[in-house]
Amino acid sequence: MLIVCCIKQVPDTTQVQIDPVTNTLVRDGIPFIVNPYDTHALEEALRLKDRFGCKVAAISMGPPNAEGTLKKALALGVDYAILLSDRVFGGADTLATSNVLSAAISKLDSEVDKVGLVLCGKQTIDGDTAQVGPGIASRLGFQQLTLVDKVVDFDLSGNKIRVSRKLEGRHEIVEAPLPAMLTVVRELNRPRYPKVPMRLAAVDAVVELWNNQVLKLDEQKIGLKGSPTWVSKIFSPERDKGEILGDGYADPEGTAALLIEKLMAKDMLPL
Repeated sequence: MLIVCCIKQVPDTTQVQIDPVTNTLVRDGIPFIVNPYDTHALEEALRLKDRFGCKVAAISMGPPNAEGTLKKALALGVDYAILLSDRVFGGADTLATSNVLSAAISKLDSEVDKVGLVLCGKQTIDGDTAQVGPGIASRLGFQQLTLVDKVVDFDLSGNKIRVSRKLEGRHEIVEAPLPAMLTVVRELNRPRYPKVPMRLAAVDAVVELWNNQVLKLDEQKIGLKGSPTWVSKIFSPERDKGEILGDGYADPEGTAALLIEKLMAKDMLPL
């Protein structure tokens, strides 16, 4: 059985800046990281590999420099690393992205090994939509298990999986037949660190590049052309500077009176 883990290269959110003229992200000189939720998905795939002997494939859609993200996955122990990169994939929203990823998973299923499980992070820290994983499940016809914080049982002989889902104020135990798609939360596990020999080996490891000549997808259904939604503007919200009223320590009553006066002027006091 093959386990596929979808990972994404995202900008380090502590470093993000917005170009005030173009209203787009400034990418020059910005460090990129593996989406944090995806690291937990990758770790769980590797744990299942350790326990059951499954093969693990990591796939990522992105620009050529996303190869570094997949080499990190190879250093951790994945068996196959596939980069989906083509100009026609650019500008994709979640619908078009899940279309490309599901096509790649189908190709792995037919050419490498039967795909029994797909793991994704709950969401990405740059988009925060949480739509790509469910989109993949819908296209592949896989069972969809979201917000997973524990794999309770992975029964290969019975062809089923049982997981715990983290909901508001409670947990839910769900069992589903394989193949299935899981989106995971951070509580699922603690990601491992790569061993030095594997990290060195990953430097020279080959990451397969699949472009649209390989996937042969309709260009009207991928990238910007296949995206019914798009970002029209990105901006940093303007915030007014705070105002200090009086001296709350030396004259608390006078300061309170100033505050009430301000609130009354803005019609913000309750009736």
